[in-house]
Amino acid sequence: MVEEIEKSLIELKDEKYRDFNKSLCPDTNRQMLGVRIPMLRKLAKNIVKQGEWERFVKNDNTKYFEEVLLQGLIIGYSKISLTEKLEYIKIFVPRIDSWAINDTFVPTLKIKENELKEYWDFILNYVKSKNEFEVRFAVISMLDYFIIDEYVDKVIEILNNISHEGYYVKMGVAWTLAEVGIKYNSKLMELLEGENKLDKFTYNKTLQKMIESYRIDNNQKDILRKMKRKK
Repeated sequence: MVEEIEKSLIELKDEKYRDFNKSLCPDTNRQMLGVRIPMLRKLAKNIVKQGEWERFVKNDNTKYFEEVLLQGLIIGYSKISLTEKLEYIKIFVPRIDSWAINDTFVPTLKIKENELKEYWDFILNYVKSKNEFEVRFAVISMLDYFIIDEYVDKVIEILNNISHEGYYVKMGVAWTLAEVGIKYNSKLMELLEGENKLDKFTYNKTLQKMIESYRIDNNQKDILRKMKRKK
């Protein structure tokens, strides 16, 4: 199956899209074919439907960016329990080497409400990783699933204490905090106006992303502009 899937990916390649996508994903060192996301999703669903996808997902000898992304999509679409799925996620997360792979994979998991506790406990294992994209995996998981009443205070506390210097970690933290600020404004303002641990880049990016949002009113944006750190 591994060889057949690679052949299918090559048949779907689009060189113009590849060149465009390369410019958006300078973080990956993998070869890129240029297969569009809707095509990858369709292929992933078909592979899951056919069954016997496990060998492909476990295969670590991947050449192409799209192969890794396809593995993640298959995990997301697989019809297995979350407990079983987490075993495949453990295999997959260390392979993530691009924000695009990560940020397409995480929402595809479609974590259900009754699975949140198990998934939360799982992602906490990656928060203090030295690997940039393992930390981003945890952060974007918080963005997609945990900005809710039960978890928002925990999310704020964890993000305030992340100290990884990776660009894609900082951008992920800023994005997630901005979303917290949009949904739970008073909670985030308490953090931003207090003695937080955010570095200047992450703090200012959080403000910027909130200011750019259409869900923040102009009065609030004026306040945020005045909060920008200069040092």
